[in-house]
Amino acid sequence: MKFTKMHGIANDYVVLNGFKDAIPNPGRFAKQLCDRRFGVGSDGLLVVLPSKKADFRMRMFNPDGSEAEMCGNGIRCFGKYVYDHGLTGRKRITVETLDGTKTLDLAANGSGVKSVKVDMGEPRLERPEIPMTGRGRAVDEPMRVAGRNFRFTSLSMGNPHCVIFVKGVRKFPVAEVGPQIEHCRWWPKRVNVEFVEVVSRREVIQRTWERGAGETWGCGTGAAAVCVAGVLTGRTDRRILNHLLGGDLVLEWGKNGHVFKTGPAVEVFEGEI
Repeated sequence: MKFTKMHGIANDYVVLNGFKDAIPNPGRFAKQLCDRRFGVGSDGLLVVLPSKKADFRMRMFNPDGSEAEMCGNGIRCFGKYVYDHGLTGRKRITVETLDGTKTLDLAANGSGVKSVKVDMGEPRLERPEIPMTGRGRAVDEPMRVAGRNFRFTSLSMGNPHCVIFVKGVRKFPVAEVGPQIEHCRWWPKRVNVEFVEVVSRREVIQRTWERGAGETWGCGTGAAAVCVAGVLTGRTDRRILNHLLGGDLVLEWGKNGHVFKTGPAVEVFEGEI
């Protein structure tokens, strides 16, 4: 079976073409392929499939075999893959995900797609929609974890997020605090955790503990959640530049309620397994 290795701001993926190859148990296959010692190595497995609702269908699996509802960096790689590999010639496409249909605008030249703008849809702010225990919204709520006091904002961008604003994020013990929040009983399906330092009202620095994957160098849905949380807590404007470990993303919470994310997508190599 042929595969393609791709990354979006160093959040890396193995991509399989479901138009050509049958993949009967992609969750189990993800564990094998994503392993960085015994497989190809990646933060997730993307499967390109036909769709009855949109131009294409995307399935994304974490390294532990669990399926994610949506993946912001992965869907940019998905867009580049289908265009560069000749599955479409259009620069605006729709992609079916477990979080609904997403619209992608592909910025392409003679050598392929360079960046992708994704309409991430509207954030889900009510606790049952995230899902999170309780009622109402969780905006700037107190939390005590690992002997530390934090304030967090939780929302869903197709998958659950917990956003925490901190100082000195580059030295923050993400690997210590992240997994304790990921498995907190408040989030029945676990949660992705974003630790964020505000540089200015238009600029932030983000580190991410991703459920099922550990700390990753980039998280697109997480960056979108940070944009929303910054506005809800009065810390940032509606359009921000977000510096992640793997690169930069531009986020905007539009007046129509949708969050738009723009960033690069890169094909690293192709192989056969």
